[in-house]
Amino acid sequence: MAILKFRVYLEEDDSVYRDIAIRHTQTFYDLHEAILKAYEFDNKHKATFFRSNDHWQRGKEITLEVYEREYKAAPLMMKDTTIGSEIRDPNQKFIYLYDFNKNWGFLVELINVSKEENPRLIYPAAVRVEGIAPSQYGTKGLLGEKFADVEEKYDLTQVGDGFGSEGGEETDETEDLGLGEETADEGGGEI
Repeated sequence: MAILKFRVYLEEDDSVYRDIAIRHTQTFYDLHEAILKAYEFDNKHKATFFRSNDHWQRGKEITLEVYEREYKAAPLMMKDTTIGSEIRDPNQKFIYLYDFNKNWGFLVELINVSKEENPRLIYPAAVRVEGIAPSQYGTKGLLGEKFADVEEKYDLTQVGDGFGSEGGEETDETEDLGLGEETADEGGGEI
């Protein structure tokens, strides 16, 4: 069974990509779900693939469902279309669009075909991750959501007991370190 490896680039930044290995008998719906999982996106929006060429022009459409818009030709359905049936050349390209309001665009390029399955993988599988994936709904910090939860749980702007502000009040009290004002000649006489 042929294993196809696709490199899925973020359209705006080709340094951010995921390599996804998938069986040629699996469907575009499987690839759609694998891309969303690899980029940590939810599965709540419209999506479509276009078969493409070396110039990234849109060709035959392979869609999640038939949407209320005009099509030049009837689209193929993701759940009914196997990946292998749409491979026309060894460097086959597809354009993947997700969430038509946010307009996420991905460039999908076939980079390897292998006859050997990896028994440790469950296909489709993300086999390489490069770059930080964008946040689907806004900005994503490097610290992630856990830090935001801590920030909300504890008001980090409040000063706690025993902590003062930098350069706080000065006092006239001096701390007794037990050194006293003794001379260097402590009870010793001349020898």
